[in-house]
Amino acid sequence: MTLTFLAVMSSSMTALIAALTVLALAAFLGFELISKVPPTLHTPLMSGANAISGITIVGALFAANAELSGGRTTTAAVLGCLALILATINVVGGFMVTGRMLEMFRGKKEDRS
Repeated sequence: MTLTFLAVMSSSMTALIAALTVLALAAFLGFELISKVPPTLHTPLMSGANAISGITIVGALFAANAELSGGRTTTAAVLGCLALILATINVVGGFMVTGRMLEMFRGKKEDRS
């Protein structure tokens, strides 16, 4: 029984190290990509960020639903609900900023009375 426990611990530690490695590489890659974008392109890229947040919303819905449908509230369900709330705020805020940016490009409307 002890060997089985050690094998499971070894397997879970390997998975944890792999997940932390992916997280670190994704953070580094994201920082490098964003720092190389000129400031004039940040606002047009907002629509791409909104699309990614939309995908996050779908993933969060799946995560929250899979755990909540079992009748128990687990850490994954709580994190799924939190991700859903934060991604929704991000999408709504992104659309608001994009709308304000587009209004700046339209200019002022002339009064035709």
